[in-house]
Formats: sequence, structure tokens, C-alpha cells
Amino acid sequence: MKSSIRRSRRAGLAVALGSVLALTATACGDDGSGAAGDKGNEGSGKGEITFWDNNGGVRTDIWKEIIADFEKKYPDIKVNYVGIPAASAQSKYDTAIQGGGLPDVGGVGTAVLAEVAVQGALEPLDGRLAKSPLNGRLSQNLLDVSKSAGGGDALYQIPTSANNGTLWYRTDLFTAAGLDAPTTWSKFYAAADKLTDKGRNRFGFTIRGGEGSIAPALDAVYGQTGITSFWNGDKTTVNDPKNVAALEKYVALYKKDTPSADVNNDFTKMVAQWDSGTIGMLSHNLGSYQDHLKALGADKFKGIPNPTADDGTRVQISNPVDGLSLFKSGKNKAAAWKFIEFAVSAAENSKYNKAAGQVPANTDAAKDAWVQNAEPTKLAAEALNGTSTKIVQMPYYLPDWNTISKADNEPNFQKVLLGKMTAKQFLDTLAEQLDAAQADWKKNH
Repeated sequence: MKSSIRRSRRAGLAVALGSVLALTATACGDDGSGAAGDKGNEGSGKGEITFWDNNGGVRTDIWKEIIADFEKKYPDIKVNYVGIPAASAQSKYDTAIQGGGLPDVGGVGTAVLAEVAVQGALEPLDGRLAKSPLNGRLSQNLLDVSKSAGGGDALYQIPTSANNGTLWYRTDLFTAAGLDAPTTWSKFYAAADKLTDKGRNRFGFTIRGGEGSIAPALDAVYGQTGITSFWNGDKTTVNDPKNVAALEKYVALYKKDTPSADVNNDFTKMVAQWDSGTIGMLSHNLGSYQDHLKALGADKFKGIPNPTADDGTRVQISNPVDGLSLFKSGKNKAAAWKFIEFAVSAAENSKYNKAAGQVPANTDAAKDAWVQNAEPTKLAAEALNGTSTKIVQMPYYLPDWNTISKADNEPNFQKVLLGKMTAKQFLDTLAEQLDAAQADWKKNH
């Protein structure tokens, strides 16, 4: 509890410091450096703008292609590209917010969106989107994730792409066992049991127990219970009795229908283990598709969105969403907004996501042939864009979210798998920390 209190104080200090820095930047006046607090201006809609790619190196080639397309359409606008490695994007933005040098437009993922927005660095985009050709052309579910991640008051990010939880399953093993595809949780649990043969070192499922374990566990929990909100007032629903029961059922798979090594496996080890060919199902996102294809061949596996309830109801947690943000300090917001509109148009958003292997935010782009021909991506796009899908918004806006969900509770989840902590104790501890972080955020927001 003491560590939680310390984190809460740090979170409050961080927010307060951000406010002070923003006010200081404003008080110092406009020095042309683009610091938080500088209101910038619309500009002429022509001239130069600077774009920061928050996944430089990995996405540099495709962004340069999109920039070339943009400059061909708008020859009176030049885009200066700056590639920033994903691991240092947050610190780069923080430094520029404090000392100046922010871009006109940049990639800002939902994991850092609230921190950048709360320091006054981002332009609200609701009004611009309402008047834009993009209005009505973007996935509403992804827009909801973007808005929630920014704190819920305004839209600070135009989503470009998303990943999605995917249940990969061995079609050859399912066919041999006479099993239907694991499209519902009932079929999932039945398959996990039937495909397990410990004597032959075969297992129905591989559960993620190492780094990154909390998100798939919560996805399984909310997916089973159908609870659609992370909060009930100011209290989290994470330890609702239905969620406790769902987690108990899920972790009971460990060592019964999963390998014992799963307790330490992160996604790399888990994917490699599944690709070895002795495990029936794996819960991971679209990013591992090429690994499976190389290891197993196209005819031995499929990927579908995580299971639904028996009545077809689909509930899933929000995945991090990547997107583009307009910086308040920009001196040519009109040109920068043109760039955002162009980059997220159907043709360019399709091109970007085909290269990235992710789901397009533009719903017209999601209908393109490459998406339809890649069944896992097609099904993920349908789930993310479907009006029947209910998304539980994870509190990415909480300054302590990463600490709580990773440093504190990944070790606790391992204790649950090993029988050293009950599912209820685990979720109650998680809930206590989240409720404290939410109260602190509300106090300082």
C-alpha cells in the first residue's frame, strides 16, 4: 500500500509540474520554439511543417512514401520528417514540452496520449473532425478509445491503426479432434481440455504468465462476463464477483491444459512454443501472423477475434491505438491538419496499415482487398468496426497505469498461477491500486 501511495504522490506531482511548465512557457512568450503553452496559429495552409514519426526506423519508409504522395497533391506544403525510435518517443515529447521544439504534427500513441495532453501540448480535434471529409469515415470504436485515452474530455488523436486480440488455433488439430472453431468461450474451454494429452506433451492452450500477462488476462475476464465498463462510478469493476469467477476459470487452465513453462513466458517464448506445433490455441495479437505462417504454413492455423459469449455477444478490452496529433504550438495548423486528413484518407491509411500489418482506422480502407484476403486482419477489422462489439476502455490516461499493470501485478499474476494468491486477492489488490490512482487523477485533473 505504501508503494501505491508513493506512486499516487508522484502522479500528482507530475501533473502539477506539467501545469507549471505550461504556464512558464506561456509567460516566457512566443520564442518560435514550439513549447507547451504556446498557442501557435492557423498559418497560411502553405509552407513547411514538421512531422515526428513515433516509430522511426520501423515505419520510416512507409511514412516517406505517404509524405511524397502528400507533397505531390499539395506542392505548396513541404513536410520535414523526423523519425524517433518508439522507445524514446515519450521522453522526446516530454523534453520538447518543457524546453521547446515541438513539431506541428506527430504520432502519439494512446499509451502516452494523456501525459502529453495534460501538459497542454495538444490541440483538441473534435471541431476539426466534425467539418472534415474524415467525419463518419473512421471507426467509432477506435475514436472512443482515442478519446478515453486522452482523458475523456476531448479528442486529441486521430486514430490511424490498431491491433486486436486474436485467438490463433491449429485447424489441423481441431479437425483431427472433431472440434468446431473456438468462436465462443464454451467451445474454447472444451477444446482446451480435449486437445490436451500430457503423456504426448500436447496441450490445448498456452497462457501468458510472464511479461505482458495482464492485458490478455483482463481480455479473457471481461470477454467472459460481458461487463462493458471498467468503472462503476469511481470504483473499478475489475474485482466484480463475476470477473473473479471468470479469472478463476481461466487460470485453472494452467498446468491442466497448458505447459508449466507458461508461468514465465512472455509473448516471444509463448509464440515460439505454439509454433513448435504441439499446442492447440494461443491468445496474441495480429503481430505474430508472419511467425505462424513461417512455422506452420497457411493451411494449419487460423486467427479469429477472441471468443464471444454463447449468445454471440462480443466484449473486449481496448487495445492501444496509434494515431496523429496536432500540436497547439504549431505555427501552421491549417497545413498540419491537411496532412492528418490526407494520411488517414482511405488510400493512404490502407497503404500505411498494409505495411504495418495492422487494422486501418478508416472504415473504407478496411474494405480493401489486402484486408479481405488476410482473414485474421479482416475478422479483426470487422470486430473493431462492428457496432455489436462492446469495448471496455482501459484507463490508459492514468499516470500510474503502466506501473500498476506491469511492475506491480505481473508478479502477482504469476502467484495466482502458482496457487500462492487467489484470483480474488489478485483482483482486489489491483482494484485498490486502480481506485487510488483514479481518485488521484480526478483530484489533479
